[in-house]
Amino acid sequence: MANDKVSMPQSGGGLIRYFDEYKSKIVIDKKWILVAIGVLVVVEILLQRGL
Repeated sequence: MANDKVSMPQSGGGLIRYFDEYKSKIVIDKKWILVAIGVLVVVEILLQRGL
C-alpha cells in the first residue's frame, strides 16, 4: 500500500502573470483619473454645504 502513491501535477504555485496576457481596449490616462476624483471631491463639498 505504501507504493500506491499518487503524483499530482505541479502547478505554478499561483505565480501566473495575467497582465502579460491581457491588453485592455480602453486606456485611460492617470491624469484624467485624478481630475475626475478632484471634481467628485469638489462636488461633494458643495453638496455638503448646501450650495
